[in-house]
Amino acid sequence: MTHTDNGPQREKVAFWRIPAVRAILYQALAIGFLVMMALVIYKNTLANLAKRGIKTGFSFLTNEAGFAIGETSALPLFQGKTLWLLGAILVGVSVVFFLSKKMKKEGKALTDSTPMCLLAAVLLIGVPGAVLWFFPGEVPTIRYSESSNYIAALATGLSNTLKVSIIACVLSTILGLLVALARLSPNWLLSRLARWYVEINRNIPLLMQLFFWYFIVFQGLPSVRKSIELWGIISINNRGLFVPKPIFLAGAAPFIAAVVLALVAIWFYVRHAHRLQDTTGRQLPVLLPSLGILAALPALSALCFGTPFDFDIPRLAGFNFKGGMTMTPEFVALVTGLTIYVSAFNAEIIRSGIESVSRGQREAAYALSLSNAQSMKLVILPQSLRVTVPPMINEYLAVTKSSSLAVAIGYPDVVSVGGTILNQTGQAIEVIGIWMGVYLILSLLISMGMNWYNAKIKLVER
Repeated sequence: MTHTDNGPQREKVAFWRIPAVRAILYQALAIGFLVMMALVIYKNTLANLAKRGIKTGFSFLTNEAGFAIGETSALPLFQGKTLWLLGAILVGVSVVFFLSKKMKKEGKALTDSTPMCLLAAVLLIGVPGAVLWFFPGEVPTIRYSESSNYIAALATGLSNTLKVSIIACVLSTILGLLVALARLSPNWLLSRLARWYVEINRNIPLLMQLFFWYFIVFQGLPSVRKSIELWGIISINNRGLFVPKPIFLAGAAPFIAAVVLALVAIWFYVRHAHRLQDTTGRQLPVLLPSLGILAALPALSALCFGTPFDFDIPRLAGFNFKGGMTMTPEFVALVTGLTIYVSAFNAEIIRSGIESVSRGQREAAYALSLSNAQSMKLVILPQSLRVTVPPMINEYLAVTKSSSLAVAIGYPDVVSVGGTILNQTGQAIEVIGIWMGVYLILSLLISMGMNWYNAKIKLVER
């Protein structure tokens, strides 16, 4: 009789002892616990609201607001021409995105192919421009008034928040770059002034700076009749900043199209100049031809189709200025405070990014006979972006969220408008939920956009 030994038998392990199963089980229990807690809180909230006779839901948003908003702007209505324009932009972006992905899989870039670049320009610029040109009428808009509903009021507050946030992000980045370069300057006085600028603004709370700019600076300006005049077209007083307002005439559409076409032509010319330099070493002039194209095409459009626009100059009439465009003291103070405060942080981020580039890169640039400005523009700053972009995302998020402090100086942002709605309706949970949802969506959109840009410029190791 033959005996076969198959070796030691493996001991069966209970399923709850397997690490992978145990990890899934713990996560399922944690999710179940969180869902149960959310349901308990939800039921208790509904019970407490019903006990106090408070109605829930968002149906109140369609009621008439009945209050004024100090700063309003035209809001687009999502119908007719607006829907066609958004559809054209969405289709163009989607097609270009998929084309870029397909060419990337083939080891190529979209900008490597001239036909693909032309197709992208047509989809992203030509088709939306054609929609604006051929569809009759203007883009339908609505402007908030006291008879509008709460939805229009919140939309107006959101547009004010976006306006302030975008302007402050752009200005704080530019100012932060200038301060960072000043800190790295060999000039002792300039470097020390930039350093104290950073230290002072970083260590004074933003709310205090907003109070300073609004109550001390802008409220301390002269009255309307004693306004500060700049070049006879700009007036500054304690009621705001009055600047000329552009009025678009019949030749505006061809003029804008000519500007867009000139920018596309400049992009292709610069691309051709870079390729020629990479292949042959020959350098073509870029600045003067680009300025010539940018000036020639719009000028030709103005000659053929007439004056594109005129300016409405603000004039003193009675007790206030008439005409032009008004920037309220609250708006100017908020933008100024946010810009100066955040620029101090941006300056340190940019300075640290510049200093992270190795000294050998600078020496290599100088060995190629590049000037200080050329080495900074072509060698140092492009490499420092890989270090500066991630922390800059946090600063852009901080600008958007810090704009909610506008309520302290009376600027009608989404928090201020929502607070008025809350006081009128008593719908605290709904209004606070709207605030949280708005800032969450804005933060996620900013993070997605900046992370996409960071992925494009980051150094990929081989």
